[in-house]
Amino acid sequence: METLIPTINRLQEVFLTVGAEIIQLPQIVVVGSQSSGKSSVLESLVGRDFLPRGSGIVTRRPLVLQLINVPPLQERLKIENGNGVKQNAQNSFPGVKAEEWGTFLHCKNQIFTDFQEICREIEAETERSSGSNKGISPEPIHLKIFSPKVLNLTLVDLPGITKVPVGDQPEDIEAQVQGMILSFISNPNSLILAVSPANSDLATSDALKLAREVDPDGRRTLLVISKLDLMDAGTDALEVLLGRVIPVRLGIIGVVNRSQHDINTQKSLEDSMRDEQAFLQRHYPSLASRAGSRYLAKTLSRLLMHHIRDCLPELKTRVTVLSAQYQARLNSYGQPVEDHSATLLQIVTKFASDYCNTIEGTARHIQTSELCGGARICYIFHETFGRTLQSIDPLGGLTELDILTAIRNATGPRPALFVPEVSFELLVKRQIKRLEEPSLRCVELVHEELQRIIQHCSSFSTQELLRFPKLHDSIVEVVTGLLRKRLPIANEMVHNLVAIELAYVNTKHPDFTDAAQVSASVNSQQAEASDGGKRWKNDKVGEEKAPATGFGSPSKGQAINLLDTAVPVSRKLSAKEQRDCEVIQRLIKCYFLIVRKSIQDSVPKTVMHFLVNFVKEHLQSELVGQLYKQPLLQELLIESQDTAQQRIEVAQMLEALKKANNIISEIRETHLW
Repeated sequence: METLIPTINRLQEVFLTVGAEIIQLPQIVVVGSQSSGKSSVLESLVGRDFLPRGSGIVTRRPLVLQLINVPPLQERLKIENGNGVKQNAQNSFPGVKAEEWGTFLHCKNQIFTDFQEICREIEAETERSSGSNKGISPEPIHLKIFSPKVLNLTLVDLPGITKVPVGDQPEDIEAQVQGMILSFISNPNSLILAVSPANSDLATSDALKLAREVDPDGRRTLLVISKLDLMDAGTDALEVLLGRVIPVRLGIIGVVNRSQHDINTQKSLEDSMRDEQAFLQRHYPSLASRAGSRYLAKTLSRLLMHHIRDCLPELKTRVTVLSAQYQARLNSYGQPVEDHSATLLQIVTKFASDYCNTIEGTARHIQTSELCGGARICYIFHETFGRTLQSIDPLGGLTELDILTAIRNATGPRPALFVPEVSFELLVKRQIKRLEEPSLRCVELVHEELQRIIQHCSSFSTQELLRFPKLHDSIVEVVTGLLRKRLPIANEMVHNLVAIELAYVNTKHPDFTDAAQVSASVNSQQAEASDGGKRWKNDKVGEEKAPATGFGSPSKGQAINLLDTAVPVSRKLSAKEQRDCEVIQRLIKCYFLIVRKSIQDSVPKTVMHFLVNFVKEHLQSELVGQLYKQPLLQELLIESQDTAQQRIEVAQMLEALKKANNIISEIRETHLW
């Protein structure tokens, strides 16, 4: 089971190379307030001074610390000279002639054998990312320390919890620090190492408070009580260490930190650990074997190994699922273009097929939020266009005065005995002309939908088009041009449909009512109304304001002009005039309904034939004819920079996941127990 921590370290390296945090790996996160002794605890685990120190926030970026146990230098030299058994690759470091050393991820191939240089590099790297204004940054620093004195561990040191901004720190520094800490300890695969000084009230511990927010049961929390030697005289932390004050599932371990005097006088960590054991034997003899820095290191290593073992099955599943997802994403980006001719033909053919399928309703990607393609065209024909025609009043805009004027103009100087046919044709053509505008609007709406289908196919059906923006633009231009050419042809044909109806008024149409029958019906109704003493419903065209001569009175100061109006507008209609108007109205309505029915049927057919079906049948040949040209192939198939970059990133992530899967696969079930 000792191989589990190095395995997790290898996994961490794999994912760090691609800069991704999609896998939440098991690790120990160190949390504590400022000056709680976090740095001293970490240095005691390493056995060397390597962390920056000072006032205020010193740790301003997360420090991912991997401790790797290696054989002593003499043993490694023997192995390198071939005088021993071949060493595990994880602990093989040829060329390093030091007992202990460190490496940074941001300083590849650079080895630090001086731990003071490691400290300076942490400070320099912190300032490179966070500046010198004591601000913080969530970007971690990755440090590996190789030593025969350490146990295999992975820890994350976070900035200390602060309350008040100092100097030029931002006002929300407390919220920033707490947000960063929560982002790390919220990982369910992390263990929380909460550090709290013994000389402060444990009930007010900021570290424990944050740990309880994400781990209320304390299943992932280990409490370290630091600075045991700084408690007031006559007091001790026995009750706290025994878990009688605040119980913690993973345990409570007390440690003695080096004092500032020890640090200033460069007291070695070995001497500090001996003094720590002596202090524990004197003041906590019953707990001395379960306290101190050495016991903390062994406990952390044991807890991390067991935690990794528990997380491993879920980790395997997560890697497998992500591998499948990233493989699918990589496939969606397609392979780099090798045969430009074949690729262009394939994309053009697929686009044309998707375009036609969207019209036919057989596309793979069917929207459920709104109508599109052929469904919307059908809606335009039978709902939008149909309702508009049905809403047109056959006699709309036509007054009895207009009808009477047309009748009189058609008879000339002679009084008419019968209703003139010329007046009927004149008036019915005027009404039929009103059908032209909604018919042309129908063509326009279908044309707009055919334009929308282009974007629908580009977004949902042809992923390849996203790779080649120039090809996408060219396809859109060709299809738009084809639609633009067909639009006036369809408009002209619809215009001709109305013109055809205007060219010849077929009064012999089988559905048209005979004029004599209409006249007889009107006469009969008028006679019945007259016998009953009732006036016709619409027997007035205006209030009686004129004298019996039938001419209106002129306004004051204005002379009478007999040529101002053909029909007086302010007198009652005679019975004959009423009859003639009613006959004309009925005939116009009857014939208008016949024409409207014909237009409602023929316009959709015209649009389908001259616009929709033509585009469907000629789209692919038009695209091939205009785009499949040798000089254009290279230019059209230039990939977008975003797609190329995304393919590289996804390929790198997929490679990292494959490596991770291989690393996990190396772990045998026997290694877990």
